[in-house]
Amino acid sequence: MEIRAFNFEIRSEHSEKHGDYISGVPIVFGQHYDNGFWDETIAPTALDNTDLRDVRFLVNHNTDMIPLARSRNNNDNSTMQMSVEADGMHIRVDLDTERNAEARSLYSAVERGDISGMSFMFRVDKDTWEDLDSEKPKRIITGISKVFEVSAVTWPAYEQTSLEARSHAKALESAASVLESARDVHRRNKEREDRIAATLKRLEENRNV
Repeated sequence: MEIRAFNFEIRSEHSEKHGDYISGVPIVFGQHYDNGFWDETIAPTALDNTDLRDVRFLVNHNTDMIPLARSRNNNDNSTMQMSVEADGMHIRVDLDTERNAEARSLYSAVERGDISGMSFMFRVDKDTWEDLDSEKPKRIITGISKVFEVSAVTWPAYEQTSLEARSHAKALESAASVLESARDVHRRNKEREDRIAATLKRLEENRNV
């Protein structure tokens, strides 16, 4: 699983139908992202086949807490609604500020501007890489297989968000593993191409003898 956080607008609002709620865009298409190992963007097609059947809404990826909202098949009864639009995935989270102290605290923090970032935990099943031989390759995420949860985050930056979720050391270890795996595939493909080219060259030389 991987985590990304963006300092994207998160708003506190109120309506007769939904009561107190917050809205924002936790998954942003086409935005440049630098995690120290590579530059990354999420393609507009990345959510085309994503499993969004059961997604929780948390704070700072704290999976030990009771979710403040939940989307189940994104139906009308879900307390979190998700929609994929041109710029990314938008969400609306209905908060029970009357009976839930944590929901009330979050709503207040967003309203005051103390929390301004959103993040999501997900699994990638399709990506492409460029410049893998360079120190800072480029990764384009073209397919996200599943979104596990969405969080409002205190620190909308990759290092701090990962620290909240798994510890900084584990986050760096995970990122390094993803990059090394991509480079291994790149090396194997290059070696195979070189072997094929060498074989074709020998055949051509033997034919000209």
